[in-house]
Amino acid sequence: MILRKANSEEIPFIWEILQHGIQQRKKDGSDQWQNGYPNEKTIQEDVANNSAYVFTDKNKIIAYSAIIKGIETAYNIIEGKWLNDNKYITIHRVAASDSVKGKGIGSALFAKIEDICLRENIYNIRVDTSFDNLPMIKILDKLNYSYCGEVIMGGSPRRAYHKELPKNI
Repeated sequence: MILRKANSEEIPFIWEILQHGIQQRKKDGSDQWQNGYPNEKTIQEDVANNSAYVFTDKNKIIAYSAIIKGIETAYNIIEGKWLNDNKYITIHRVAASDSVKGKGIGSALFAKIEDICLRENIYNIRVDTSFDNLPMIKILDKLNYSYCGEVIMGGSPRRAYHKELPKNI
């Protein structure tokens, strides 16, 4: 499996995966992703900003994530405390294809994101999720992300997580 930057021709495939995620969140009774975000314009902006990544298996896109380098301004205010104030990347808009549900793709995707960080000498990852997104919370707990408190994203409170990566890998 390969994690790589997405291109504009892949936007329809990415949007299809995100729509599955939107429907799943709705089915789970969540308000997350039920207000028109994310949408195709969001993906276009991710691609234009070089933050759109696809996770592929045998050249088939099976998951998507935005990997954002630089400051996430919404994270400047946290009810709680980040592990540190060092350089970090932010993970947003994680979704996997229905065809790979329950196959550990989320954990594998996060492992590949950690590899990218280490290659670029970035040793911190921050991510947030809705309080009711139990599948994402389970992945973050499993992968030893630390719950740091609450941030506001798009006007809604979110659980904020942070992971420090070891520098000696």
